[in-house]
Amino acid sequence: MKRTPTVATAAVAALALAACGGGESEQAGGGTDEVTVGVIPIVDVAPIYLGQQQGFFAERDIELTLETSQGGAAIVPGVASGQFDFGFSNMTSLLTAQTQDLPLQVTSAGVATTGDVDDDFGAIVAPSGSGIDDASDLSGRSVAVNTLNNIGDTTVRHTVEQAGGDPSDIEFVELGFPDMPAAVQEGRVDAAWMVEPFVTIATDQDAEVVASNFAATHEELAVAAYFTSTELAESDPDLVDRFTEAMNASLDYAQDNPEQARDILGSYTDIDSATAESLTLPEWPTEINEESVQLLADLAVEHGLVDGEPDVGALLP
Repeated sequence: MKRTPTVATAAVAALALAACGGGESEQAGGGTDEVTVGVIPIVDVAPIYLGQQQGFFAERDIELTLETSQGGAAIVPGVASGQFDFGFSNMTSLLTAQTQDLPLQVTSAGVATTGDVDDDFGAIVAPSGSGIDDASDLSGRSVAVNTLNNIGDTTVRHTVEQAGGDPSDIEFVELGFPDMPAAVQEGRVDAAWMVEPFVTIATDQDAEVVASNFAATHEELAVAAYFTSTELAESDPDLVDRFTEAMNASLDYAQDNPEQARDILGSYTDIDSATAESLTLPEWPTEINEESVQLLADLAVEHGLVDGEPDVGALLP
């Protein structure tokens, strides 16, 4: 059957299930749980598509429906409200949501930096010959990010500060990733923080990588994760355990089979095969580096993204 969002009382749950023509979860009787996951159509989520293809979820009696969204800003409330059973979002969005009392729980790792400041899947790029030679040169410049007050500008500020620049003097401009290569090429912004495949697209258009802000922030930075609502985690821990097991198998498979990860990109994105072959893949670990998440929490506080102090231990599994 299709899973419906859990609700506060059995009576309301029964009414909701009756309304959609369902009954109790068939998993208890050996059936399959239909699970909806909110994802973003980017390189980062290749493992869950590979896991679905390889049968890791089906083996654990889970039938996945993957619903794409513009970003974590929409997925976070979608999971909290029960629109999605699970979701994918960056760590800063999840930390911010926690301080806003949204009841969320990370279930597994999602994606991490390569740790290589010369070759990462996220980078700040600028036009060739612009005079922006390293992160410190971004002081007083305009830098595009896909979402203001999030993991992009937070890690850019930290990278600039580490390089000896003044992060308070940067003008951040909100711009969608697909629009960034042209904005850099045409000089509408001085630089842009991008993720793959847009880094490769931009450098193919004569832009240069100035700095890799994820790798420069922490060599094992946990960039994003899969998560669920605390309500689902408490009401159906067996489902959450099975999803986590399948997700970990998917992450391991993607990490061990990078060419298959490249090949599957064309099934859910507009990335062409030539770009898929040349872009830098992220790391897909199954362990979350808690120290790096605490650093993101500290930076969120330092940069005024949150009102309270995020509880990293409570958010992570």
